[in-house]
Amino acid sequence: MRKTALACLISLACCSALADTTAAAATDTAGSPPASRLDTITARSTLRVCTTGDYKPYSFLKADGTFEGIDIDMADSLAKSLGVKPEFVKTTWPNLMKDFVSKCDIAVGGVSTTLERQKHVFFTEPYMIDGKAPIARCADADKYQTVAQIDQSSTRVIVNPGGTNERFAKQYFPHATVTVYPDNVTIFKQILAGKADVMVTDASETLLQQKLNPGLCSIHPDKPFQYGEKAYMVPRGDVAFQQYVDQWLHLARATGEFQAISDKWLK
Repeated sequence: MRKTALACLISLACCSALADTTAAAATDTAGSPPASRLDTITARSTLRVCTTGDYKPYSFLKADGTFEGIDIDMADSLAKSLGVKPEFVKTTWPNLMKDFVSKCDIAVGGVSTTLERQKHVFFTEPYMIDGKAPIARCADADKYQTVAQIDQSSTRVIVNPGGTNERFAKQYFPHATVTVYPDNVTIFKQILAGKADVMVTDASETLLQQKLNPGLCSIHPDKPFQYGEKAYMVPRGDVAFQQYVDQWLHLARATGEFQAISDKWLK
């Protein structure tokens, strides 16, 4: 009887020890952080950057196949900080989310933060505050000061497809004629040519485009129709990579690197 009881005690002790070992192993496994894109990028030696290449001054695809702009220079800086080379992936605004998720580590090029996009990605800290403002022929600037003035049946609004400009126009200008024009590079020429009256886009873009297109005027860019932010898209759930990019961006702004790059393209 005593031998049986002793055997049971030994068996229980062994089972308990095994259970503790199994639990500890499970805890170690569960406690291990998941692999971060930060490690993948370093191992790959490339930073894959999605960008549309049609949005001056942030990202523009040149005839020779290379990109330029504020966010292109910033992506170069981020890649350099990681000790890797940037690899730019051409995308479009309608396909931005799909291409980013399947092909890229980060998306840049004047990307506006939205709650809809936030459902699928993480955003970095914003690097620019930039709401929507109108741009029109200078002779017509007084006619398009407010949303109500633009939202008339006689007004021809033009927008590029797939981004926040199109969503803004369709939400706030139900009475105007809204034309979705496929080429964001030449879209402003349509206003100059009299084929459209006004476009509402990010204030920073209106300021640049009035320089590039004499005859067009940015309308109250210092008082945009709504609040907007620009940030970089990074993979959802990857806190380690997001924190790295946020810290790099913080240092770029604190040291004046971002301001110097911005001034290069805006002044």
